[in-house]
This record gives sequence, C-alpha cells and structure tokens, in this order.
Amino acid sequence: MDFVKRIVRWRVPGGESAKASMELFDAISKYQRPRPLTPLLLVNIVGFYAGLAAAAISEQLYKERYWEEHPGERVPIRKPWAYLGPYPVQREDFAEEPRPGANGGDSGSK
Repeated sequence: MDFVKRIVRWRVPGGESAKASMELFDAISKYQRPRPLTPLLLVNIVGFYAGLAAAAISEQLYKERYWEEHPGERVPIRKPWAYLGPYPVQREDFAEEPRPGANGGDSGSK
C-alpha cells in the first residue's frame, strides 16, 4: 500500500514530488540551449527569393503586354505598387531643360 501512496502523491499536481520537479526544471531551464534561428532565417531567404521571382515575372508580363499594344516603342518605367511616396523618375528622356541661373548663381555669361 505504501507503493500506491507514493504513486498517488507523485501524480497529485500540488504534491511534494511535483514541487520538487518544478524547482528542478526551473533550475535547469537557464542552461537549456536557445531556440535555433535556422528555420526563421530559412523562411526569410525563401520569402525574399520568391518575391524576387514574382517581381521579375510580373515585370516581364508587363513588358510583353506593352509591346503587344505598342510595337517597337520603349517600355516606360512602371511605378512600384508597394511604394506609396513620391516617385521621381530621373532619365535622360524626361530631363527638363536647365533654367538660366539655376547652377549656383552663375548667370551663364563670362
């Protein structure tokens, strides 16, 4: 009967054995190995390359659709869908003519 009492006492959540094992686990938990960052890093790398491939495919589809409608023309730069701020395009064909006196106070005459 002593054996049964020990088993019952061990299984009772508030028993002496449960308290002792909780103290032991609390003492050991400081020295456990930290969770590895490999799965998180792997998910980030896969997500990055998936986004990169999706962007390349959508850009190519955009160009093909534009070329079908406007054969032989240069494809304009597409504004990114994820960027909500101002998007200034700086290319040679969009450059404005320089204004006189706009280059640091030089009036253009020598």
